Amino acid sequence: MVEYQSILDWINFPDPMSNPYYPFGDAYNLPYDISMKIWEILGGTIAWLLNLIFPNNGISGWLVCDMTANFFALVVFMILMFAVPFIGCLVSLWEERKILGRAMDRRGTMIGMWGFLQCVADGLKTFMKENVQSKAVDKMAFMWTCSLVIGVSVLLAIMVPLSGRWFVVDYGSGLLIIMALYALAPFFILVSGWAQNNKFTLIGGIRAAEMMLAYEIPILIIIATVALEAGTFNINGIVQAQYDTIPYFIPQFVGFITFLFCATAEAERAPFDLAEAESELVEGWQTEYSGMKWGLIMLADYLRGYVSCAMIVIMFFGGWNIPFIGDWNNYMPEFVFLLKAWFVFLLMILIRVGTARVRTDQILNLGWRVFMPLAVANLMIVLMLKVGGII
Repeated sequence: MVEYQSILDWINFPDPMSNPYYPFGDAYNLPYDISMKIWEILGGTIAWLLNLIFPNNGISGWLVCDMTANFFALVVFMILMFAVPFIGCLVSLWEERKILGRAMDRRGTMIGMWGFLQCVADGLKTFMKENVQSKAVDKMAFMWTCSLVIGVSVLLAIMVPLSGRWFVVDYGSGLLIIMALYALAPFFILVSGWAQNNKFTLIGGIRAAEMMLAYEIPILIIIATVALEAGTFNINGIVQAQYDTIPYFIPQFVGFITFLFCATAEAERAPFDLAEAESELVEGWQTEYSGMKWGLIMLADYLRGYVSCAMIVIMFFGGWNIPFIGDWNNYMPEFVFLLKAWFVFLLMILIRVGTARVRTDQILNLGWRVFMPLAVANLMIVLMLKVGGII
């Protein structure tokens, strides 16, 4: 009679870096480690059950081998990498609703735990709405641009590292890659507005392209200035440089303020929401989208807002480090990073609360005549500090 092996023989937690298929080289990756442990539990349990029913079968051994464990760990890894910014966006949405409610002398959303479950209810409601599509739209461009806007926003959100151990890949030109992908969304919005065969959506798409031209250049100048001070475009390098010296919002306060407003405009948040402008364009470039497509587009907007906040935290607030506390930075740096990002999002909310919506001519004048000179002035300040040996 065959003796069944204990489940403990199928579930073990080896060092993930000892796996020959480990995809991150010599760098420790926390979400991959968590994903590997999750698969060890799930895969080991399934393998034990199969072996219990069909002793000495080959599938049980295959489920716990290094190659299979690495594959399924990567699947869980990507789910985990998306879940964190997704939950971060839900918290940002809750934060905005509560603060806007207080600013309007009301309590804000009150559904569920301090009103947080309103976000879940809205998601379920949007999922149940009917998907309506006009016959006049260019169906291929209509669907592809919507998918690309959502896909690029999700890709950006998961590419932003939360700490030195929470990342997808440690790329040397991290800031440039993120901003290059960020700049794609307005092009997709322009094509989407044209594809819907609607004058309101076309105007919204054109406005999005105008804003991109006016605000991308100051943003890139400030990114170059931060890289100049840090000596690298690598995100880990920029964070470490601020830990070794001071957070960059101190010497680059002008650049920080400029980037904050430009990032708010790039995320198409009020008062720079000319591409939507409900009071003028019904719903702007999103007018013909309905049902879950509209809901995912709104999620993409908040994901781009999350990326904007994360970029500011990385470039000006020292990333996931807290100054002057030494080894304590090794504990929960991801939570520190998210707290900083939510603080920056609070600043964006306050801008929305205290500012009227900007007209088209005003937003272009701000980009070219105000923020562009300020970005150049910030670059000159850093150059002088660099040449003078102060930084």
